[in-house]
Amino acid sequence: MYPELEQLLVLQDREQKIRQIHIEIETVPLQRKSLAAQLAASMAGVEALKQKSRRVEMDRKKLELDVGTRAETISRLKTQQYQTRKNDEFQAIGHEIERYENEISKIEDDELELMVQADKIKMDLSEEEKKAVGVKESVGRQTADLDEKAKALESRVEELTRERAEVAGKIDEDLLARFERLFKSKGDAVVVALEHEVCTGCHMKVTAQTAHRVKAGREIVSCENCGRILYDAA
Repeated sequence: MYPELEQLLVLQDREQKIRQIHIEIETVPLQRKSLAAQLAASMAGVEALKQKSRRVEMDRKKLELDVGTRAETISRLKTQQYQTRKNDEFQAIGHEIERYENEISKIEDDELELMVQADKIKMDLSEEEKKAVGVKESVGRQTADLDEKAKALESRVEELTRERAEVAGKIDEDLLARFERLFKSKGDAVVVALEHEVCTGCHMKVTAQTAHRVKAGREIVSCENCGRILYDAA
């Protein structure tokens, strides 16, 4: 194989690895964002249950006040009832007392339902808080792992960049510039094998003359179809 072809293949390998690692590095912030969203969703679930618990408690206290108000009214009406000497007035007050007692009974039923609801919310909240602790710990571990991963990737990029520079320094400037233009435009392998007179980059057959030059291995030969640099796969 033509010596500079070997250098180009090494250079291409480093370029591809650097590009791939950069893609991985770019995913790290997205992964962090996803973890933050998981944690926020977990915390939001806990907060929603806390707010629900507070609303139920406020509703229950309001019902307690309503019961108290009606109980005071009943007490006042009973006093009036004992003081009246008129039978029809006595009966009318009795009907009022009965109405308020029925209202108290209904309110107490509602209050009991709220107490049952409050107990369920309390259990749900306890379970949700346990889950939130687990999510927080998991997110913390995964975030730390991401930090380590990011550091390792950055370190690897630095290492590969040094290796790339070392290899690039051994290649003719014009050939290097040509390689870099191709790598930028093609976005994939630009030094590719010739197999059965077919360029493995564009999968087009080259001319017999081009195939002969590639097999001879005495010069840099490009595919006349896509411009990629060819080497003999045999």
